[in-house]
Amino acid sequence: MLAMESQYAQYAAGEDRPLGGFTALMGTYLAAVAGLAAAARLSGRRIPEPTAWDVLLWAGANYRLSRLLTKDPVTSPLRAPFTRFKGTSGPAELAEDVRGSGLRKAVGELVTCPFCTGLWIATSFAAGSVFAPGPTRMAAATLTSLALSDLLHFARAQLQSHA
Repeated sequence: MLAMESQYAQYAAGEDRPLGGFTALMGTYLAAVAGLAAAARLSGRRIPEPTAWDVLLWAGANYRLSRLLTKDPVTSPLRAPFTRFKGTSGPAELAEDVRGSGLRKAVGELVTCPFCTGLWIATSFAAGSVFAPGPTRMAAATLTSLALSDLLHFARAQLQSHA
């Protein structure tokens, strides 16, 4: 254990990098994926082959849900135990600083990073396509329509600012 702590300290180079917390999050993710794969196999579920349309639908949904979870004011109570309000970072988006150390800081980095949560969300859509394809497709379509609506709002605001 001491050797691992020494490696972590050398890697961090004096910065507060929660490598142990990141390791715990990776373990949680891997355990969840292994559990989902085992459940699919034991239940005899067919693994679908995603079409290009599925990938586009999930990409739009993943984009919107990752922004909703990591930046939206309405979901700030979910992030509050791990973050500190800093201000706004754009239309309907918050800027938050990660707080704490260890696992708390690692979770804070996860819940404030849309790129980081994207993997978890993509995995959820993949699992949903195996266990509940209809509701998953409906949720993905709803989120993708919201992402496209956001795009239209930004386009309109841009046009108005140049008028």
